[in-house]
Amino acid sequence: MNSPIEQKTTTENRKSLRPFFTLWGGQAVSLFGSQMVQFALIWWLTKATGSATILAAASLVGLLPQVLLGPFAGVLVDRWPRRWVMFVADSLVALASLVLAYLFWSGAVEIWHVFALLFVRALGGAFHWPAMQASTPLMVPAEQLTRIQGLNQMLQGGMSIVAAPLGALLVSVLAMPALLMIDVTTALFAIVPLLFIVVPQPKKIDTAVAADGTHKTSFWTDMRLGFRYILSWPAVLMLMGMAMLINFLLTPLAALQPLLITQHFQGEAIHLGVLEAAFGLGIVAGGILLGVWGGFQKRVYTSLVGLVGLGIGIFLLGLAPATMFWLAVGSALLAGSMISLTNGPLMAILQAIVDPAMQGRVFTLLNSAAMAMSPLSLIVAGPFADAFGVRTWFMMGGVLTLVVALTGFVNRPLLGIENGRTPTELPDVLESETAVPLVTAVQPE
Repeated sequence: MNSPIEQKTTTENRKSLRPFFTLWGGQAVSLFGSQMVQFALIWWLTKATGSATILAAASLVGLLPQVLLGPFAGVLVDRWPRRWVMFVADSLVALASLVLAYLFWSGAVEIWHVFALLFVRALGGAFHWPAMQASTPLMVPAEQLTRIQGLNQMLQGGMSIVAAPLGALLVSVLAMPALLMIDVTTALFAIVPLLFIVVPQPKKIDTAVAADGTHKTSFWTDMRLGFRYILSWPAVLMLMGMAMLINFLLTPLAALQPLLITQHFQGEAIHLGVLEAAFGLGIVAGGILLGVWGGFQKRVYTSLVGLVGLGIGIFLLGLAPATMFWLAVGSALLAGSMISLTNGPLMAILQAIVDPAMQGRVFTLLNSAAMAMSPLSLIVAGPFADAFGVRTWFMMGGVLTLVVALTGFVNRPLLGIENGRTPTELPDVLESETAVPLVTAVQPE
């Protein structure tokens, strides 16, 4: 039985986490609606055009804003109140969906209208995601960050399992205006709580003293600070390099899976659906494990172990004989669960060690660098798979992922990333341009 003191502490922790989970729950509902409508829009483009070029262009429209605009968005996230960044981003996406619903209802919709909405969604995500991630460590105790990331991984995996099939069902029974209104309605679950919940705001890093004695900073100086902050930290640079390489190796897998099913396993659409569902179930299982267990005390070990398991799972997926589809499904389950164990602790580490006033810039720079590998890898993987076989890319990707993970176990800067920055790693720009030191103090918005 818990002592009165322990019971009081538990009650206080629950109360302190209530604002975060209210915000998180609303965002989860909004994301669920967005995923369903995203599926519906892509399906509409497929039926309306039947063009692979149009579908590829739609994917690029959803990808490029986060790659190209991410670093700029990160600076603004660190400069502006993060609660209002999320509010405006969510409201803008909801408004765009409302306009598109009217265009479908009036029969005036054009292909470029759908592209415009996809662009607005990607633009909203470029601002919303770093704002939410940078706000999390200000609302959640440091020891709970890994479990929160486990919940995030579980949510993403669950969405990949449920959203697309439900979207397909709704496409068959609802018109596009009604589907888009679902997106508007679910967005309200994310928007309304932001009107009432106080999201803590870190003190800004000011870099110049004005004549009236106040501290001011410019956009470009803030951006330069973000780049210097990362470039002067070997452990974070190593992490960025690993993320870029892993994304290059594994991004093409989703595009190559249909060929793996048809050419190697001689399967049909149902087999592809089972394989994709196995990945999603694995991500959910890994998220649950991470949420309950919390990982090793040293989070970086959890991520590296997860990366080892991910490499093994991908390698076995490519190695599975044509008569052993069950091995491919099991490998996908393993790989999916390891994705959660890899990504969750890494995000928790960054949330714990990066200065709150710099997190918007750091998260977007890392994300943009990793996502920038996607178009390049897709360009390379297609001809490679045609020349050497689809399975070769899977097995090569698995082996190289395993090599990257094992390299991490002997990399001293990476293993020491949770110790924070050392004095010799502090960027010169902060010493020469900053009128006040880096601060981790938090003030209410």
